[in-house]
Amino acid sequence: MSAALVPPPAAIVAEDVARALAEDLGSGDVTAALLPDVADSAYLLCKEDAVVCGRPWFDACHRALDPHVRIDWRVREGERVAAGTVLATLQGRARALVSAERASLNFLQTLSGTATTTAAYVDAVRGTGAKILDTRKTIPGLRLAQKYAVRCGGGVNHRIGLYDTVMLKENHVRAAGSLTAAIQAARAMHPALPLIVEVETIAQLEEALHEGCDRILIDDFDAAMRREAVRIAHAVPADRRIPLEVSGGVDMTTLRAIAQDGVDCISIGGLTKHVRAIDLSLKLGPPPAA
Repeated sequence: MSAALVPPPAAIVAEDVARALAEDLGSGDVTAALLPDVADSAYLLCKEDAVVCGRPWFDACHRALDPHVRIDWRVREGERVAAGTVLATLQGRARALVSAERASLNFLQTLSGTATTTAAYVDAVRGTGAKILDTRKTIPGLRLAQKYAVRCGGGVNHRIGLYDTVMLKENHVRAAGSLTAAIQAARAMHPALPLIVEVETIAQLEEALHEGCDRILIDDFDAAMRREAVRIAHAVPADRRIPLEVSGGVDMTTLRAIAQDGVDCISIGGLTKHVRAIDLSLKLGPPPAA
């Protein structure tokens, strides 16, 4: 399995699932109790084109309620599927299958939605060399899950949180007195952490390039400024080049042109913020004949 498709640790998945099941089941599933507690089967249907993501959470939901459930997946994690695809079949206790249905689908539809959206953005910049990055604009409590979904869709994770990367913005520059002073203070306090610097002008860009950092974020530059920033940043040997990231004003209508200007990364909050769930259903009984 590639590093991109390595999910969060099992303990994190279990915590996510425990919260979801407690929220849904409460003191007990009064509707599932109407069903006979007998062995039954079910199948998982995808009703639209999608990139599948979330199998670990789906499996954990069902195994939490029926440790002996059998889940046979017909597709891989991260695989693109067409509408009408049967993703998996299940064999287990009828009540448990029904009780786990909603929570398992909620994870799978949400994470598949993030992966599918990310894949569309990745496709749109293919051949340009630009990478699609996510942000911290995630559903509270599901950041690691959504960041994993971004990787399943071919995107790249930005920082995970406020602890693993130093990111200097206008407030830090204002407090330090200058961009140079802010960079020097960050390097002194956190020498081992990656440093990303946001710049708002070409002059600040040149200052950041002079001082050095791991990535420069050119925020809300217009097209002319963006191309000038690329020209300046690329006017050094490749082994000393600092990657440029674009953020702000990015959507499917502007994405390709931004990538073709030569930037290295494009960060898009909508990958995880504007979630449109994939249409899935879990039905009792065997799947329909092909």
